Formats: sequence, structure tokens, C-alpha cells
Amino acid sequence: MMTEAEVKALLVETKAVLEGHFLLTSGLHSPLYVEKFNVLQHPEYTERLCRDLAERFRDQDVQTVMGPMTGGILLAHEVGKALGTRAIFTEREKGVMTLRRGFRIAPGERVLVVEDIVTTGGSVQEVVNVVKAAGGIVVGVGLLVDRSGGKAEFGVPKEHVQALLHLTVPTYEPSACPLCKEGVPMTERGSHHIK
Repeated sequence: MMTEAEVKALLVETKAVLEGHFLLTSGLHSPLYVEKFNVLQHPEYTERLCRDLAERFRDQDVQTVMGPMTGGILLAHEVGKALGTRAIFTEREKGVMTLRRGFRIAPGERVLVVEDIVTTGGSVQEVVNVVKAAGGIVVGVGLLVDRSGGKAEFGVPKEHVQALLHLTVPTYEPSACPLCKEGVPMTERGSHHIK
């Protein structure tokens, strides 16, 4: 299995972990930004990371791997392939996370929930709730990157949550941002800005 240092090196190499001065969607500022699709655009890296994630749940008798749209689709597919299981995804319908496209979870079905980047854990919690509402059993939560500082909760025991990389990403209110005070210009996010 890859070490956290190897995972981080791969994410830095593919510019999935960026350093600079970023305006986050929340309105907060941060010196780090995680652009997951910079690594997920490379099938060989996605497969390698997901195979590693799958190994952590190999003996949990997983029947289905499920993730939230969009990055979670890729992860569910690759982790499911590595485990030899079905892979499905949830999506929002009128703001509510749900199963569509004929996907179903049977009562007692053992489901591994996967996600790419977790900050608050809200989307993962919604997927966990979908599994539980269908009578499924959440056997674990697999993450590429946990940047919550260990604060994200999913309603499953902590020992059933595995992340390939744990990042503590400092965030600042704009009025208290040290990068602003130092005059560091804002870095544009997104892969279309990377040369």
C-alpha cells in the first residue's frame, strides 16, 4: 500500500494539491487548494489510488461501492472494479441526495461509501443516510483526501473510515488572512489555469 507521503507526492506532482493564496467556495481564504480532477484525469493514477483504497476494505465483504456524483462516480467504479463488486452513485434531485437511474440498495446489502475530498463530510453523510434509509449496511467510508482535520463525522465508527491522505488545510476569514496582510495575490483555481 502507498504511504501518505507517496500519496501526497503523487497529488503534488499532478497539481492536485496546490499552494498559493486561494479564495474558497465558502468565502474563506487558504494557502492550500485541492483540485481532485488534476489527478483523476489520469486513469492509471486513479486506478492505483482506488486499488489502494480497496485493499483497506478487502475483508469487509463489500457487495456494492457507492459514491456521490461527480468524483465519487470515478472512485466507486475503480474501487468496485478492484473489489469485484457493483459500483453505483447518488446524485441530487431537488437538492436531496438520492439514488436514481434504477439503482437500488437491498435491505442488508453491505455498502462501502467512497468520496474524493472531504472537508465537512456533509456529502458523505448524505450518501450514508441514503444507504441506511434503504436498509443497507455501511461497512466503511473510503476517502482519497480527508482535509477536515479529523473533524468530519459520518455516523460510522472512526475505525471504519480510511483516508489515503490526511491534510490539515488552514483557512482564514478574509479580514484575518495573513496572506492578504502580506500582500500575496490571489491564485486562480482550476485546471484551466495550470500550465
